[in-house]
Amino acid sequence: QVQLVESGGGLVQPGGSLRLSCAASGSIFSVNSMDWYRQAPGKERELVARITGVGTTNYADSVKGRFTISRDNGKNTVSLQMNSLKPDDTAVYYCRFVVRLTFASAVYDYWGQGTQVTVSS
Repeated sequence: QVQLVESGGGLVQPGGSLRLSCAASGSIFSVNSMDWYRQAPGKERELVARITGVGTTNYADSVKGRFTISRDNGKNTVSLQMNSLKPDDTAVYYCRFVVRLTFASAVYDYWGQGTQVTVSS
């Protein structure tokens, strides 16, 4: 069983920075992608950033140039460096891993519990 644990959320002023991390426990054979999603009150959950198993990255237009996703496959961790934060970035942030547990297994996805990011003066 794979569990994801997030850390790094909190309260920050506009223009500030935060770094989120997500670590997976359990045995993973391979990673298809590691993602960060967010959900603001009254809004749908949206994909913020993705990094694939080969290192390709994608970002939502709203965070391009401000957020950077990175990974350590050896430790099965993913981080999200968030700079120049805006009040609109306020949300609960979730990490998601899409993985294979063995060579022949199906693909599974796992979610973290979420961490609150609040950008306010």
